[in-house]
Amino acid sequence: MATVDVKNLNNEVVGTLDLSDDVFNGPINKGLMHQAVKQYLASQRLGTHKTKTRAEVSGSGRKPWRQKGTGRARVGEIRNPLWRKGGTVFGPQPRDYEYHLPRKMFRAALKSALALKFKENQLNVIEAFDLESYKTKAFSQALARLGFDRKVLVIHHQENPNLQLAARNLSKVQLLANLQVTPYHVLNAKHVVFSRAAIQALQEVLTK
Repeated sequence: MATVDVKNLNNEVVGTLDLSDDVFNGPINKGLMHQAVKQYLASQRLGTHKTKTRAEVSGSGRKPWRQKGTGRARVGEIRNPLWRKGGTVFGPQPRDYEYHLPRKMFRAALKSALALKFKENQLNVIEAFDLESYKTKAFSQALARLGFDRKVLVIHHQENPNLQLAARNLSKVQLLANLQVTPYHVLNAKHVVFSRAAIQALQEVLTK
């Protein structure tokens, strides 16, 4: 069974935690992780792009000249797409890019992402995020003591006002509840840091 050291905010080992091999020591499916990341990024797109068709651009709908006899090309209106300032043909229109993966695929991708972080020794467990104050400086110093000098994903289990206030001004820190974690969040961070309660709760969900 996979095990991980449990530390406190002073970077002292205070125990160990057994992890499920099914979640943290299973096969790593890169294809599934790629699909999960694509799905997450697609769902973040606003889809507000818009071009005007010939019905929407400004200009008269009157025929500029008669159809025959002038020697010039026939034309119906000045808003036609072939003319300057005319409408756009088949241009982008507002749309929703969001789609969902089947639950089994999503869970398998999340397990693969967690197993990858565990294999690369980038998965960490803290006993608890018990901060005495909401000051950002104290939390930043705790992260420095733990050796987290790059992008950090902090995953907590219960409402923690001090942690939320202390972490919100740190650009390299992303704070999430344990059941909001996606494969994208795990793969996008250099260090993944769980509280003991958070990793146990997430592991329980993923092993059902």
